[in-house]
Amino acid sequence: MSPGARALPSARDTDLEKFDPLPRVLAFDRFDSTTHGWTELLGNYDGEGNLDTVDDHMRDFRPPQLSSCTFFDVGTHGTLSGNLALKLASRAHTGHTATGIRRLTMAGRGQVQIETYFAFKAEANVGPARTGTVAWDGNRHPAEAEFGAFTVATDICSDGGVRYHNVMRYENTDLDGNLTRRWKYPVVPEPTPRDHHEGKFALPYAADFTAPDPGDWRYVGDPMELCVNEVPTKINWHYLRWRIDTARRANVELQVNDTVVDLADTPVPVYPDRYQTLDNLLNFYFSVRTHTDVRNFLFLDSVLISVDW
Repeated sequence: MSPGARALPSARDTDLEKFDPLPRVLAFDRFDSTTHGWTELLGNYDGEGNLDTVDDHMRDFRPPQLSSCTFFDVGTHGTLSGNLALKLASRAHTGHTATGIRRLTMAGRGQVQIETYFAFKAEANVGPARTGTVAWDGNRHPAEAEFGAFTVATDICSDGGVRYHNVMRYENTDLDGNLTRRWKYPVVPEPTPRDHHEGKFALPYAADFTAPDPGDWRYVGDPMELCVNEVPTKINWHYLRWRIDTARRANVELQVNDTVVDLADTPVPVYPDRYQTLDNLLNFYFSVRTHTDVRNFLFLDSVLISVDW
């Protein structure tokens, strides 16, 4: 080193340091800039481009949007890392789902991990409470029981058309509005437009597109109370890390804040039929579903997808 010269500090990405990625980062989506490829999930339609042929339960999933987390009482809340979050917002219709999907492909097989900082809320209102399962007492708020569920999942296809979905859903309330606060997973594959085309099912508007029959879900881990923080306009960011293994078609583990759930015994249902034109498919989606006639929101501060291949 020449006289008078000094070593510069190594570059640091402070946004990246709040994550714990696998060796190779595939995507690091910071929503202060754009939606980074997260888009609305729209069902398939016929070869003539007729959107009326989209399945009824998939035609209104609503697009993700950029949000400054602005509310009627406090104004602009902001996010963990900046000004804008990716927001999924359901309609005020029982069972309605809003979905944001990220479409990639695989360059290998092995462990895959998705991380995010998220917040979830029911829409705030001014006036009488809309449900009666939680009463306001200065600490708890009726909106606590007006949030249904949010889901993180994959859509993967490889090895000769073998298709499957890894799915983890946080159920805040059951379909009757009772607080459950449990993670769960489906034991059947998600119905597809091809299944519908072949006459295997027909689902109505606002049906649960992941697994329509409530009996096809199983709980995993202990009940997990997340930070609602008393009113529906306080945003507290939660850390989520979910790891799967595409070599074994398996779940590995789920971490939410300081709690890690072992998913080694959590099955991943595989479609009995094979699918074409989906070679190396590696899709991720988040969704939010309301169990009441109240809009539900899922906010994502940023998302990191990493792999070990």
